[in-house]
Amino acid sequence: MSDDDLIAAARGAAANSYSPYSNFAVGAALLFADGSVVTGTNIENASYGLALCAETVAVSKAMADGVRGGLVAVAVTGPGEMPITPCGRCRQVLNELAQLGGTDPAILCVGPDEVRRTTLTALLPDAFGPASLV
Repeated sequence: MSDDDLIAAARGAAANSYSPYSNFAVGAALLFADGSVVTGTNIENASYGLALCAETVAVSKAMADGVRGGLVAVAVTGPGEMPITPCGRCRQVLNELAQLGGTDPAILCVGPDEVRRTTLTALLPDAFGPASLV
C-alpha cells in the first residue's frame, strides 16, 4: 500500500468524526505487515476529558480484533494548516501496539499541502512499554 493510499484511508475516517465542539475532524489509519488497514476517527464528548483521539480509536479497534503486532505505518490527518502529529497520549498508545510486534512504524503527519514522514521512536524516544515491565 502506498503512502497516498494510507493517507486517503485516514482522510476517509476523518469524514466520520464526531467533533461538534472543536470542529476539528481527525482521521487515523494503521497499516499492518499483512497489508490490513484499521482506521479510527476522533470522538468528542461534552465532558471534554472523555474525548477519544483517532489514533486511540484505531488501536482499540485493532486490539479488539486480536491484532497484537505488525504495525508498520500510521497516517494522521486533520483540518489544520500544518501537518498534524499524534498527541502524547496517542504516541504512548501506538508505542504499546508497536512494541508488541517489535516494530518502529513510520508516522505520516498529514497537512493540506505537506506530509511529514517520521518514526514513532523519533516522536517518542526512550518510550516506556511492555519490555519495560520485565
